[in-house]
Amino acid sequence: MKSLKYLILMALFLSAGANAQNSDDDIIGTWFNTEKSSKIRIYKCGEGGNKYCGKIVWLEKDKEDDGGPRVDKNNPDKKKQKNLMMNMVILSLFEYDKGDKEWSGGTIYDPKNGKTYSCNIKRVGKTLKVRGYMGVSLIGRTADWTLAE
Repeated sequence: MKSLKYLILMALFLSAGANAQNSDDDIIGTWFNTEKSSKIRIYKCGEGGNKYCGKIVWLEKDKEDDGGPRVDKNNPDKKKQKNLMMNMVILSLFEYDKGDKEWSGGTIYDPKNGKTYSCNIKRVGKTLKVRGYMGVSLIGRTADWTLAE
């Protein structure tokens, strides 16, 4: 009887672990950035809809000092400095890697400094670990985004 209880508990434990694993679409949703100053909606994109992108859908501070809408003033491309921050795509063309259980191969744009970085994303519960880097992923920075929905 004890062994039957043990087997049942083990089966429950293993099934709970299996449910905690990421699947392709687990990244889809609306997420707060680390500072909770913006929300980013992640959605399917790309040819065939098999990649993932993210755009800004809410800003805590949605106006510039002059009262106009916030723009991409730190972009190094002068032509893009008047682009609106609202609905700006900041995550581009990520693919889900089943082996690593992460989304990779994409880029993240940081409007604070106008730079674009290589990026990978892992989901841990209701948190995304968003790692931006240049060159090698060992040299970079990870931000925790939390589920906003």
